[in-house]
Amino acid sequence: MPRIKEDTRDRARTMRHVPTDAERKLWSILRRRQIGGWYFRRQHPIPPYIADFACVEARLVVEADGGQHADSAYDSTRDEHLRHHGWRVLRFWNNDVLNNAEGVARMIGDALGPLPDPPPPLAVEGE
Repeated sequence: MPRIKEDTRDRARTMRHVPTDAERKLWSILRRRQIGGWYFRRQHPIPPYIADFACVEARLVVEADGGQHADSAYDSTRDEHLRHHGWRVLRFWNNDVLNNAEGVARMIGDALGPLPDPPPPLAVEGE
């Protein structure tokens, strides 16, 4: 994975301080491992892009989109780049996030599935 440029990291940090209403609502659903125990990051750099939300362990990106994203060639190119690098992308319209948060959470949970079992602890010599 390419190294994250400082300007991308700074932009992501700035974006965390000015979320849209839909991003704020979606973060209230995703934070604190509320969906099946999965951990999400917000405004997570995946060079050269910044994902609204990313579950690194499941390689899942979740995006909240406004009307400017309708039929966006940029989003198509971005999604293809992310998929090429092993990420799955879920996109939700802001209106759906704000008015059907439970349905959005259910769809994200379905995409994630159950959290994998942790590997068994390693045996320590002499035990």
